[in-house]
Amino acid sequence: MARELRAPPTAVTTLGLAPERQGLIERYQQVRQSTETLCKPLAIEDYVIQSMPDCSPTKWHLAHVSWFFETFLLKPFASDYQSPDPDYAYLFNSYYNAVGDKYPRPQRGLISRPTVDDVYRYRKHVDEYALDLLECVDAADLPKIMPIVTLGLQHEQQHQELIVTDLKHMLSHNPLHPVYTDRLSNPAVEVAPLQWYLEFIRDGGYGRAEYWLSMGWATVQQERWRAPLYWEEHDGGWLQYTLSGLRPVDLAEPVTHVSYFEADAYARWAGARLPTEAEWEMVAATVPTQGNFVESGRFHPAPMHVSAGSPAPAQLFGDVWEWTQSSSSPYPGFRIAPGALGEYNGKFMCNQYVLRGGSCATPESHIRPTYRNFFPPEARWQFSGVRLAQDA
Repeated sequence: MARELRAPPTAVTTLGLAPERQGLIERYQQVRQSTETLCKPLAIEDYVIQSMPDCSPTKWHLAHVSWFFETFLLKPFASDYQSPDPDYAYLFNSYYNAVGDKYPRPQRGLISRPTVDDVYRYRKHVDEYALDLLECVDAADLPKIMPIVTLGLQHEQQHQELIVTDLKHMLSHNPLHPVYTDRLSNPAVEVAPLQWYLEFIRDGGYGRAEYWLSMGWATVQQERWRAPLYWEEHDGGWLQYTLSGLRPVDLAEPVTHVSYFEADAYARWAGARLPTEAEWEMVAATVPTQGNFVESGRFHPAPMHVSAGSPAPAQLFGDVWEWTQSSSSPYPGFRIAPGALGEYNGKFMCNQYVLRGGSCATPESHIRPTYRNFFPPEARWQFSGVRLAQDA
């Protein structure tokens, strides 16, 4: 279906193409470039460290999202495509059992080769063939590849967020408190939502079993949690590590980097509960999908702004993913798609809780009111936070 390459991706023009094809090419270029833009502040050393098994090095993320297009788009549809290295299929497969063996996830930080430069060349190689395919594929075949490209771009945007959160977890272990980006100034506001969570801490919330689920209490004891992830107590006050360095907690910002266990315990302490995802979605359908997303360049929750007289909930989208009390399970009628792409998320619908709304690391074009994220209840390294609900 693909013909001989004629130009690198930066030179591909969409003039004269059908609008559907033109839009797909432009979308592909925009998403792929956004990934590399996130990496511009990094030093070479930042690309290769893996700080825990749940995180992956930035270099691996860059290669894996290219492997996705190579495996599911180019190999099936571009007859002349050749991978620059057949072993990449093993190194950069994540969890797709149907396409072959996988390098162990906890050991991704041990992969010093290919180098960072090699991975960027791999990305360019994939982009050249992918854009040529999108430009030249027969109109009758375009509907076959559009869903794969769309899924691949959504997949890459998920990894854009993981690049940010995995990078933050890695940098947080450095006692120099490295700065990824300069801090944006916060305007003065009167609302102090973080004060409520501080009161939970001061009231001994992390030491009172009556507020915690059994597994949560066991985790608190085992991990010795005393505050949200990235918080440090100094001289009676709290500091937090951010991608702009270590700084005092700002009471005007929402709490972030808390687990489902912490969110649930805080809700019990406050005499409330976490919303179900159905409740959350009903409310979300009534407000614009606007907020503090990755495009703001803040990489941290913004202060809460409440419009006078507005009954709408503040900061429903962006800033922090909001834990719900709903388990991640299939909707009625859901069926796992056949083939390797069916492994994309269906097999993970167990022992996870749903989060809604996106975060300050989520691309704005990626989020929607119906979007379901999910993580295990002990996870804290994502920008995850709390929204309370009460029975009427």
